[in-house]
Amino acid sequence: MIQKMSILLSVLVGLLVLVGCNESEGEGANGNNNNELEVLEATFILDWVPNTNHTGLYVAQEKGFFEEEGIDLTIIEPAMEGATQIVASGQAHFGIGAQDEVTVARSTGIPVVSIAAVIQELTSGFASPVEKGITSAADFEGKTYGGWGSPMEDAIIEAVMEASSADFSTLENVTVGTADFFVNTQRDIDFQWIYYGWTGIEAEIRNEEINMIYLRDIDPVFDYYAPAIITSDAVIEEQPELVERFLRAMSRGYEFAIDNPEEAAEILIGVTPETDADLIRASQDWLSERYQGDASQWGLQSESKWDNFTEWLLENGLIEETVNTSDSMTNQFLP
Repeated sequence: MIQKMSILLSVLVGLLVLVGCNESEGEGANGNNNNELEVLEATFILDWVPNTNHTGLYVAQEKGFFEEEGIDLTIIEPAMEGATQIVASGQAHFGIGAQDEVTVARSTGIPVVSIAAVIQELTSGFASPVEKGITSAADFEGKTYGGWGSPMEDAIIEAVMEASSADFSTLENVTVGTADFFVNTQRDIDFQWIYYGWTGIEAEIRNEEINMIYLRDIDPVFDYYAPAIITSDAVIEEQPELVERFLRAMSRGYEFAIDNPEEAAEILIGVTPETDADLIRASQDWLSERYQGDASQWGLQSESKWDNFTEWLLENGLIEETVNTSDSMTNQFLP
């Protein structure tokens, strides 16, 4: 009798261990049981070719964070219409945008929303070779600027020049699009608007000295969120669970990139082998400290930053009426 009870007890213990293992294997990072999760399809559109602004996305894909959240994610590169239009039209669930794009879009009735800041500080500004002698907005006078052809550029450059008592009418603005900064500035272009985390780091690697005038240093109002993760009103209203799961995976991807910049860089190199690997590694090292910055968590957005820049857009005629920050951005889906 005792022997039979011992055998029965052993069987019960074995079953409990097996059940415990199965439960552990089925749970995701946030206690989700993946065996019970409905698999949701999602599409993400980039704003440009894969670069270190996007590292967290590719880390989350490579490490299986989306899979653990029950998301089957497809990443697509940008079309001519731009990520904001694609997301707003429902052709992609999520994408890379920017605060200025979202506010201007909403002012014209385009229903996009920023759900996370990729980087806490604006890392862009005006760059020029040191031999051009451009160290402040006052030095833009009489120079040639290579731009994207955006009304936003004109308004910002005019504002910073006027604040420096410089004559905006003397500036020649030539549309160069995404043409190479280094090639342009060796020809007829004196300065361009660049993101230091990419082009500035490339200048360091090439040992080419540049003067960098950060927009946030000219005026704190220009310290807006660019890039940011965007979605549409429709996705938020109809698929809030998808947004929550998506941002859990994305947050884990960027947190990994913050803590492990070297490994994160190698993951990005793997998806874009045509890009200079040394540039990716150096850029990743530089950006890893800036993804979260001083914020309490990755992705968090400040309402005051949105309020202040929206007011500036309105005052400078880039939007015709104010846009409510509560419509333009939300932190509610961050884990």
